Amino acid sequence: MPPTYFLRRLLRHLPARAGRHPRLLTVLVSVGTLGSWSAQAQDVYFSQPYATRLHLNPAYTGLFDDASVTLAYRNQYPTLIGALQTSQLAADYRLRNQRSAVGLLINADRGGGLNLTRLEAGFTYAYHARLAQNLYLSGGARAAYGSQRISYGNLLFGDQLSDDGQQVGPSAEPLAYDPVHYLTLGVGGLFYTSNTWGGLALDHVNQPRVGVADDAKLPFRLAAHGGYKHYFVKTTVKREYREVSLAPTGSYTYQGGSQRLELGLYGTTTPLTAGLLWRGAIPGPGNAQQTLVALLGLTWNGFRFGYSYDVSLNQFSRETGGAHEITLSLTKFDLIEAAKRRLRRKNYAPPPCPTF
Repeated sequence: MPPTYFLRRLLRHLPARAGRHPRLLTVLVSVGTLGSWSAQAQDVYFSQPYATRLHLNPAYTGLFDDASVTLAYRNQYPTLIGALQTSQLAADYRLRNQRSAVGLLINADRGGGLNLTRLEAGFTYAYHARLAQNLYLSGGARAAYGSQRISYGNLLFGDQLSDDGQQVGPSAEPLAYDPVHYLTLGVGGLFYTSNTWGGLALDHVNQPRVGVADDAKLPFRLAAHGGYKHYFVKTTVKREYREVSLAPTGSYTYQGGSQRLELGLYGTTTPLTAGLLWRGAIPGPGNAQQTLVALLGLTWNGFRFGYSYDVSLNQFSRETGGAHEITLSLTKFDLIEAAKRRLRRKNYAPPPCPTF
């Protein structure tokens, strides 16, 4: 059941004395802030889409490394009680035939005055193919099992308050909400060359139900993304890879009637990557939902570390603290074996998109 329903019930029971009870007002603000996220049951937007690329498109499974494990954490609106927090574990492994790869993706979302939690765990699969000398295709699929629930421990209803604003006992409100379990499916594809890439992904194609209301379902998510990378330097000397490049990127996402556009610019000089991204809701710059993201990444000896901070261009969101996001990856890639595969024409070059 969407949190806006509970918000209306809270307002119905909210007497004048609630203005003297900061806990109740804090919960109302927290529920209202996250209502737009959970009422439509939309997915979280990561500010490092290429570090959380299995979430972006299952076709990325196994494209960058022989094997990798990535941890991601996002804390949105940290100054609010009930801030939205997302944790992700992603892992992928490229099979010996180099054409297939499998992955694991686990997402955990938690936040809001209703303490809404969603846990999804599933697998990804991708198949890689070379269409021409410098043209590659990867197709992927994802299947995940999810669970969603809400808790009422942070709520304080009006009938629990005395005339002087003191809590007097439990609420008479019926507060039953059983966990909802669901299966979600997704597919994706990616074309790329040595300098350009473009991908399309469709998630929640079966639009699973996540609540008791008729409209309580996960709407399908359509995501298109791409970009171009210009290399100033690209060399491998004594098994040490060095890159100096600049990459403009763009993406479009549609889910549940909401449309988002993202434009970014990444600069890399090994081992550092810096990025600046603008994200806004269509129909345009006049919309209040606009965000500027600053990103910094470091690659060192099989590790990748990324940090990003969202600065909202909307006054209310700025006062709630923006968003912090951290990613940490452990990767394995054998350059000698890759050279042997290249001689046997059995290797598949990675896409040129950023790794943060």
